[in-house]
Amino acid sequence: MRILLAEDDQMIGAAVRDALTQDGYVVDWMRDGQRADAALADGQYDLALLDLGLPGKDGLAVLRSLRGRRQAMPVIVITARDAVESRIAGLDAGADDYIVKPFDLDELAARIRSALRRSAGRPEPDLALGDISVDLARRAVLRGGQPLTLSAREYAIVEALAMRPGAILSRGQLEQRMYGWGEEVDSNAVEVHIHAIRKKLGADFIRNVRGVGYYIPRPEPA
Repeated sequence: MRILLAEDDQMIGAAVRDALTQDGYVVDWMRDGQRADAALADGQYDLALLDLGLPGKDGLAVLRSLRGRRQAMPVIVITARDAVESRIAGLDAGADDYIVKPFDLDELAARIRSALRRSAGRPEPDLALGDISVDLARRAVLRGGQPLTLSAREYAIVEALAMRPGAILSRGQLEQRMYGWGEEVDSNAVEVHIHAIRKKLGADFIRNVRGVGYYIPRPEPA
């Protein structure tokens, strides 16, 4: 999953970026509202974390621009403004959730997981795909109830496809979920990681449509 973090406080931004990166997310950190707005316009993010007090363009203006473009990605507002009026303004502008500084990083991570589940129409914390299950809370993959060892980028591919079984994602879309800005992407990285995933989860777990992309088949009805 790829997250845009818009935060101008160096200490808070670094702490959030490092914690989410350790959890396996790809995080692009913007320190001003104009850059955040331009990045969000590309539509390549699964979730945005927006500080309200951004230089250049404040967080509410960024949020209103996002919703004005009919972009439905979940947004969590992170801010020091704890007045009820500020919370109402953020929610009315289109925020999905609101967390006040200082906040616990584990709570933020839980709110992110919840927002991503809701946006995918999946309130439950686990995805069941035959004998494979994806534990979104622990960011773990199990086969027959036994946990498997996947790299962060292998997990990113599995999670992206498992959240929307049957939907085809292109190589470029998968790369966006594996790499942040400025990271060098090997030309065959997706193919290499999918080959490794198939060895662990089964040759038919991830299928491809030549020239289009990859998908995980929808589970058969019970």
